[in-house]
Amino acid sequence: MRDLPNPGETEWTADGIGRRTLLGSAAAAMLAGLLPPGTTAWAQAPQGLRFGPARPFGFDALTERAKERAAKPYEAPRRPAADIVSRIVYEVHGKIRFRPEDALYAEGPGAYPATFFHLGNYFPTPVAMYAVDGETAREIRYSPDYFDMPVDSIARGLPPDVGFAGFRLHESRERDDWRTQDWVAFLGASYFRAIGELGQYGLSARGIAIDTAAPTPEEFPQFVEFYIAPAKTAEEPAVVHALLDGPSIAGAYRFALRRTDDVIMDIEARLFLRRDVSRLGIAPLTSMFWYAEYGKGRTLDWRPEIHDSDGLAMWTGAGERIWRPLNNPPVTTTSTFVDENPRGFGLLQRDRDFARYLDGVRYDRRPSLWVEPLDSWGKGTVQCVEIPTDDEIHDNIGVFWTPAEPARAGQSYTMRYRLHWLAEEPYPADTVARTVATRMGRGGEPGKPRPRGVYKFAIEFAGGPLEDFESEVKPDAVVEASRGQVSYVFMTALPEIGRWQCQFDLTAEGSAPVELRVHLRVAGNAASETWLYQFHPGRA
Repeated sequence: MRDLPNPGETEWTADGIGRRTLLGSAAAAMLAGLLPPGTTAWAQAPQGLRFGPARPFGFDALTERAKERAAKPYEAPRRPAADIVSRIVYEVHGKIRFRPEDALYAEGPGAYPATFFHLGNYFPTPVAMYAVDGETAREIRYSPDYFDMPVDSIARGLPPDVGFAGFRLHESRERDDWRTQDWVAFLGASYFRAIGELGQYGLSARGIAIDTAAPTPEEFPQFVEFYIAPAKTAEEPAVVHALLDGPSIAGAYRFALRRTDDVIMDIEARLFLRRDVSRLGIAPLTSMFWYAEYGKGRTLDWRPEIHDSDGLAMWTGAGERIWRPLNNPPVTTTSTFVDENPRGFGLLQRDRDFARYLDGVRYDRRPSLWVEPLDSWGKGTVQCVEIPTDDEIHDNIGVFWTPAEPARAGQSYTMRYRLHWLAEEPYPADTVARTVATRMGRGGEPGKPRPRGVYKFAIEFAGGPLEDFESEVKPDAVVEASRGQVSYVFMTALPEIGRWQCQFDLTAEGSAPVELRVHLRVAGNAASETWLYQFHPGRA
């Protein structure tokens, strides 16, 4: 899993390479040109776009093309004018502006205008773009006229057919601010992002993950073609199809993108393997976690917390709710969670208090992203890859589903799932409390000498059956550790903030990881989701 700069924030705010967002104000919009004779009504709006001839289009035909590709040796996509593109660095790219008045569907009939990203140092591979009208599609021809850029920009030396790097959908044309507000972007390999209901970009999704943190080198298959169909109204989905290609895999994708108070994506992926894959990642998510309220050195940074996501949530096929706080580990680590027909999983940002971040890039508003399978996925694992990082500029967290059966050349998969870009998970459990804080420090008792090699944990739960603080029945804590000794376990009510706190000490020698598991019970029944954590004693 590589560190990939992300498309821009809403309101065109650019974090920059140093703040994880490459293209904020560098959004490029499609501009002027002449329509070919005989274009249909959807392309006759005064957009100035140049289109290729119409050709038949359909998802089944795209699937067949993907299957045919997978049966042939892989051919890497062209990278035109590499010497020039490599010099379109962040500062240069930020001055190349897409003119939104010439966006696809700027004058209709699509409810959501589409604009396009320019090639650059981090996005050097052109992607073919098509506008769809019913059962036909026309390629959108690149032209430098589509972009505003300084007269001395190095990008002016590119060939006239260099191509686009990606695209984004803007808010509905019914909104006055649609030119400066976008809600979904596809840019780089098979990466894409959307804003959540809090109006902020954050973590990313990918079409596929191939050999992430595996013994073999990781691959980054690319979306090489996009087909953009208009949403007739803002209440209907915009439909995007994509052709994926890479050394080990080819595939056809259908995205139904709904913009409501949040963003919902229904995805169907039809995948064909060229060769064996060590670790096939379905519905992969990519995020950043530097540190949180736990595991942070005192002088690491002045801000209390820095992360796009603070935990992995899972709803297993058996109905168990699990919360796994994320780690910034000393070495790359993969945690595997065995399941069958999972009901959902996702990377969430649960801490929404601005005071926990004190940062204008608004980590408190970053979306949570939940994967909901729409079919039975059978046996497999949710895998969580955590990579060490010393700054917030790296996407160092990966989560995906891996089928139990080995991924062999010639195999095919059809995967259907829904992505929810929200503030919270879409199906919260009402019957169990959720984890709202993880804290740790020195073990032992206050006022007494603190023993070496003893660590204290304080896990806080809220909601569900734990809301009654007047009851004489106190929840019981069940604490388990894969190694070491657990002691000094007790529960404390914190009614002032609506929480119960479970405290315990762990005595563990050496630096080998310890897998911890905690859940609460009331009258013999589960009263909380299960808290899981991989603790690295040498890092405490």
